[in-house]
Amino acid sequence: MSNLINVGFGNIVNADKIIAVVMSDSAPAKRLMQNAKREGCAIDATHGRKVKSVLIMENSQLVFSALLPETILGRFQGTDS
Repeated sequence: MSNLINVGFGNIVNADKIIAVVMSDSAPAKRLMQNAKREGCAIDATHGRKVKSVLIMENSQLVFSALLPETILGRFQGTDS
């Protein structure tokens, strides 16, 4: 079975397909987010909350999460549920 990780609000992604998790407040991350929305390759998993991290996936899709990158890292390492 694939290594699945909860990115908030019951949304789950395949952790094996994650390339990077970045903070959403930098200018390059904001440009990535705008381009992904425009091209239709963005997945919003925030349930209307502020985007705090962006998961860059292998298939050039971006997943927006309301969790901090540190929280996602903890879940990936199994130290946070």
